Amino acid sequence: MRDLRVFGTVGLLAACMGLGSPAAADDAANGKQIYETYCATCHGLDGRGQGPMAAILLLQPPDLTVLTEKYDGEFPLFRVVTRIDGRDPLVSHGSPMPIFGGFFEGQDTALKTDGGQPVLTSQPVADLVAYLREVQE
Repeated sequence: MRDLRVFGTVGLLAACMGLGSPAAADDAANGKQIYETYCATCHGLDGRGQGPMAAILLLQPPDLTVLTEKYDGEFPLFRVVTRIDGRDPLVSHGSPMPIFGGFFEGQDTALKTDGGQPVLTSQPVADLVAYLREVQE
């Protein structure tokens, strides 16, 4: 019985340190679905900024497949997260991004930049970022 209590404590500590269940991990497949539902209209299915709405936007959507290249080989995690979750608003939308607001809230999680800096966001944003990392050229 004592061994089970120790394991429970270790498991709890591991979960608190981000070493917990794989279900809490960033899910690029879910991120792809989120991207296709909420982002592809402007950024295009391929992420290159040529979605069906791009023609009517005052500022053209960026090519999301070259973010790492554009930032000298480092994925700009903090910039991407804060653009998606609205902390760094885009004037071209006429409102803070994302236009879909509440969907991207809740289910708090933390991501780490390449330098180890934690960035707090929501699980849907973390999943979306995992997908965007996968599509980098």
